Amino acid sequence: MAYRFFERKEHSKLYEKYMIREPDAVLRMILSFLEEKKGKPFVLAVDVGCGTGQSTRILAPYFEKVVGVDISKSQIEEAESVISPSNVSYKIAKAEELPFEDRSLDLVTASVAAHWFELDKFFKEVNRVLKPSGCLAMYCLDLQLSLFYKDCSERLTDVLNEAIYFISKKYGSEKVATLFTHYKEIFDALPYADKTRITDIVQRRQISTAALMGFVESLCMYQNYYLADPEAAQEFLQKLQGNFLEIMGESSTDTELEFCDNYVCILACPSPK
Repeated sequence: MAYRFFERKEHSKLYEKYMIREPDAVLRMILSFLEEKKGKPFVLAVDVGCGTGQSTRILAPYFEKVVGVDISKSQIEEAESVISPSNVSYKIAKAEELPFEDRSLDLVTASVAAHWFELDKFFKEVNRVLKPSGCLAMYCLDLQLSLFYKDCSERLTDVLNEAIYFISKKYGSEKVATLFTHYKEIFDALPYADKTRITDIVQRRQISTAALMGFVESLCMYQNYYLADPEAAQEFLQKLQGNFLEIMGESSTDTELEFCDNYVCILACPSPK
């Protein structure tokens, strides 16, 4: 079954603007793993489920060529509208049918995307397109998040996680559940002996209340909510924003608080062919 939740241009623009970027530590782990297993030079990397290209562009300094692949035309159009390094390009394609030759890729990545794939077919494709000792990296944002602001951090964190859980439960899919279990099911399904799963890759950053609301709005579960009942979804977001400001004792959505996110990264290398 194909999951297509990023077809609307409005959603793609929100995703590009507000989706939380991966910590620098994730990229360092991936490059270090690839160098250990395959060694340099790094020629071709493909970012599958690339969305609007944030996770594609970060690879550009380290590879001769980087290609972002996504099933969504809207996401690819948004990616192409952003200024990218000259060695970055994009293709519309399925994760399970990658448009690359056998044994042609040094690295395949999937950023907050692998949970949408038909994993058996995807893993077979990865095995086909990777060079001997090429590597696969899949990473995701844990949706259990933390907020810090003065003496009300715990209350803010509870409100945020309750809101995300509500929209995930009501308007998500079974695929979203893997984000709450640190991709354990995906790791267990990965048919490679040489694999590792790193959890608790923590990143803390300052974020405005307005940007925090943008992040929630960019989630596919919220977008499903909006499509099902626009009035209720907008009311939900306004109430959430009001709760945050009331708890903080502030009135401006420019008020910044500290946002703590946690990433999980799976690294794998098929047996040399």
